[in-house]
Amino acid sequence: MSAADDPRLARETFGHGDRLILLHGFTQNRQCWGPFAEDLAIDHELVLVDAPGHGESHSILADLDLSAVLSGEAGGSGTYIGYSMGGRTALHLAVARPDLVEALVLIGATGGLDSEEERTQRRQSDEQLATRIETIGVDAFIDEWLAQPLFASLPEGVASRKQRATNTADGLARSLRMCGTGTQRPLWEELTALSMPVLVLAGEQDPKFIELGRRLASCIGSNATFDVVPASGHSTQLENPTATAALIRQWRRQNHTN
Repeated sequence: MSAADDPRLARETFGHGDRLILLHGFTQNRQCWGPFAEDLAIDHELVLVDAPGHGESHSILADLDLSAVLSGEAGGSGTYIGYSMGGRTALHLAVARPDLVEALVLIGATGGLDSEEERTQRRQSDEQLATRIETIGVDAFIDEWLAQPLFASLPEGVASRKQRATNTADGLARSLRMCGTGTQRPLWEELTALSMPVLVLAGEQDPKFIELGRRLASCIGSNATFDVVPASGHSTQLENPTATAALIRQWRRQNHTN
């Protein structure tokens, strides 16, 4: 199935209040938000979306630009919260359809790799990973994926391993090939066009994305806020969901976001 055959991404909605649309990271799906989503649902309507290649959207083919469009169709107008790959998707959506993105939260995200050499190397690396998934299957790949230093601070009990394992090898491999960081056009020079409130978060144990987060906020301008989530690494929403949700609520109050 391609997006042209059925462009609808799988989603679920729950909670009451102002709308938050949550876009997950690679190897996850809409079931992987855990206590973070439960916390936010106390006073918000949440729209949880399965990205192309993931969850019940596993058969949908889409590059990052189309993933952004489809995510906007699934989520509608509201505040978009994107983690890692979902952050890159949300950033593309904010650039392409600012009318849908009333406010934006980016967790562990980047505006892209700067040089073509870096992007080429990353595409080659992602192709090797995609082949690896197809060779060893989802369960074994999830084990290897979560064993990376990037997730060293992610406790086993909140890693959503069972939920991740419901993804398909074909879907994850396609996602890497079509939506990996190496395929992303650099957005840095386009970020000054964003006028909505933006919150950029990174975990205090994630120095690479602290640097990238500061750069994102600086490139966006005075409407962007950067903050560090304590006691967490790359997956702040899983490692310290209470603090992550609290920072988002505080920022929303300060910016009077709806």
